[in-house]
Order: sequence, then structure tokens, then C-alpha cells
Amino acid sequence: MLSNDGSDGFPSALKLLIAGGFGVGKTTFVGAVSEIEPLHTEELLTTASVGTDKLTGVERKSTTTVAMDFGRITISQDHVLYLFGTPGQERFWFMWDELSSGAMGAVVLADTRRLEDCFPAVDFFESRGIGFLVAVNEFDSTYRYESDDVRSALDLKPDIPIMLCDARNQRSATGVLVNLMHHLITSQACR
Repeated sequence: MLSNDGSDGFPSALKLLIAGGFGVGKTTFVGAVSEIEPLHTEELLTTASVGTDKLTGVERKSTTTVAMDFGRITISQDHVLYLFGTPGQERFWFMWDELSSGAMGAVVLADTRRLEDCFPAVDFFESRGIGFLVAVNEFDSTYRYESDDVRSALDLKPDIPIMLCDARNQRSATGVLVNLMHHLITSQACR
């Protein structure tokens, strides 16, 4: 069915990924910004994950995403943003290729207590040419680093934005998404 303006009446779907290491706050981030009750595929951590999942820094974590998180934000009548949170553990990375198909960009969440855990996500998006920014999830009672220190530690190119955020806070997480969209639009305009 066509609308009066000749369009098909359906909004354009814009897909973004929320990626990063195990326990970095991806599920929390998607839940903070989604206008719908997010879809979560969390399961309890079991003894099978002992020795596989590093709980350093997240010792109280009791669940893990085993497939993805999904949320939605309606930007306008013509545009809907779909958020897909990736699983963080290495044994689920095979899903990243499927989840990234059609994605216009990504947020790489980082935890400065375990910064090395976001290297695979940075490498993944760089190698596939998917635009991204790094959002440092400032957990309570963790040391605060300057953006330049994080950039150096991750060996990021100067054009990759780095932000500080609180994944629990809707305003903070929304600010990350707004900055990502600005980065993607600006990067595309420069090509």
C-alpha cells in the first residue's frame, strides 16, 4: 500500500550494534534507551562457564547474554532505530557476523577495569569498515581515565570518538547514540 507521498508507508529501519566485552553493560544500555520492553536472551551463569568466562571485575554477575539484546527507538514517523546488543563472550562471537549484517554503525562499550576485553569489538568493526565510537561505561568506584589515555591504550585512530557514559542512565546512553549518529553522518559526508 502506498501512502499519499508515494512511499510504501513503512518507516526506514536503521540498525545499530551495541558491542563490547563480557559484563560491560550492553544489556543495561539497550534497556536504558529502548522504548519497548527489550528482548533479552540472558541465561544464568553455570559451572560450565567456569574457566571460560572471566569474572574479574564483575564477580557479582549472575547472568549472561547468549544470543542478543534487542530494543527499538522511534526517531520519527519515517525512521526507526533498532538496537542489537551482541553477546560478549568469545564462544558467541560467531553471531557477530549475522548481527552486523546491514548495521550502519556500532557503539563499543568499554570498562576501564578490563579494557582489553573491547579489543575484539574494535578489531571487528575496523576490519569490516563499520563506523563506531567507544563509550567508556563509568562503573561506580572505578578509576576515571581521560579520553586520550583510553585512545592510546586501545590504539584508536584520531577520528574514532570516545565518550564517557553511564549505561544505566537513559540520558547518558541516548547521548552516546546521538554522538554515534553524528559521527556516522559526518564520516559519510567526508567520503
